[in-house]
Amino acid sequence: MRFVLLISVLLFVHGCTDGAESSAPRAADAILAISWQPAFCETHSRKKECRSQTSSRYDASHFALHGLWPQPRSKSYCGVSEKDIQRDKRGKWMQISRLELSEDLRTELQRVMPGYQSGLQRHEWIKHGSCYSDMPEKYFADSLVLMEKLNASPLRELFAGNIGKHITTKQIRAAMDESFGAGSGLRVRVSCSDDSGRRLISELTLALAGEIGADVGKLLLSALPDDKKPCPGGIVDPVGQQ
Repeated sequence: MRFVLLISVLLFVHGCTDGAESSAPRAADAILAISWQPAFCETHSRKKECRSQTSSRYDASHFALHGLWPQPRSKSYCGVSEKDIQRDKRGKWMQISRLELSEDLRTELQRVMPGYQSGLQRHEWIKHGSCYSDMPEKYFADSLVLMEKLNASPLRELFAGNIGKHITTKQIRAAMDESFGAGSGLRVRVSCSDDSGRRLISELTLALAGEIGADVGKLLLSALPDDKKPCPGGIVDPVGQQ
């Protein structure tokens, strides 16, 4: 009887331990990189998407998709031809094979990823997306699901409501917590760029763990907090050369 009881206790403890381990934050499965396009265009003014940017265009007041990057970062160029890899590394993105995407997805991607005009989607697919799925449609559809949630959140409202003003990383992380749950803000890294002495917020990278879906909060809180020192804050740049 004691032997049976001991086994039962051990199984119970083992089961509880397994549950605790499975719910504990872990290394990110993917990083979502989102840009503040006006800041990007300050230093890339000759790119097509920057020459055509206007204050009424979507990316003037919403986050732009940079890319969804499977982790670790060494996962890249999965099953991609050497010819396309070399084209990519030389920045010849428009020479990379055209992607087969549905018309609806292509239209939305062009809106949310302004770099589409320069072939950014081809670069992101062969370098990162090829290690995420065997179908470009799924890779970009999942990316757009995440972008829809971010652009409908208090985080986006913080940026849109402070164009031309300075905001801090503390404010950004508080807006993340409000948007996706307490602790979400610790999973975002704030990156800045210098523009003639002005410090601009240029990009946010979000650590995600789990299968990509609409529950962004769960994906964030399943990942370990970012352990790098972030930019302390900067200006939310308006459209146009300042």
